[in-house]
Amino acid sequence: MITKNSPTWHATTILAIRKDDQVVISGDGQVSFGDTIIKKNARKVRRLGGGEVIAGFAGATADAFTLFERLENKLEQYPAQLTRACVELAKDWRTDRYLRRLEAMMAVADKNVSLVITGTGDVLEPEDGLIGIGSGGNYALAAARALIDREDLNAEDIARKAIEIAAEICVYTNNNYVVEIL
Repeated sequence: MITKNSPTWHATTILAIRKDDQVVISGDGQVSFGDTIIKKNARKVRRLGGGEVIAGFAGATADAFTLFERLENKLEQYPAQLTRACVELAKDWRTDRYLRRLEAMMAVADKNVSLVITGTGDVLEPEDGLIGIGSGGNYALAAARALIDREDLNAEDIARKAIEIAAEICVYTNNNYVVEIL
């Protein structure tokens, strides 16, 4: 039985960066239960839509896989229309009795747009092309914002450095990360 004082699943740092003509989503690999590390190499970032979309999740793993599958179906229904597919997913997520209980967030991107999708029906496009979600998301986002104007760093370099910085600060983030690039 889970009570208020029971340990909870924690972990995840997902970071999306859009710079010049490069789009990157990176995610760390740590999964924790309370103060115990359960897994160090989870893969929280996936390619969808025939490889044209990258998605990363923060939250319950089974819920995230359900959302990946639902988003993949929406991308098949609305090819090359990531925003439309995400809005349709968010509508389903908010109104479907089963999906409403899912506890996760997603960062998704294609060549044209980067979006955050939540279970409250939000589909948000950041104005600066940067997204950070999960327990270490704000640390990685702050690091990415500090690095984004450096001309010597591309989006991939920034993503790697920002996740490494988050891993130094957030106990629920590790430096065993995955980087997907469009």
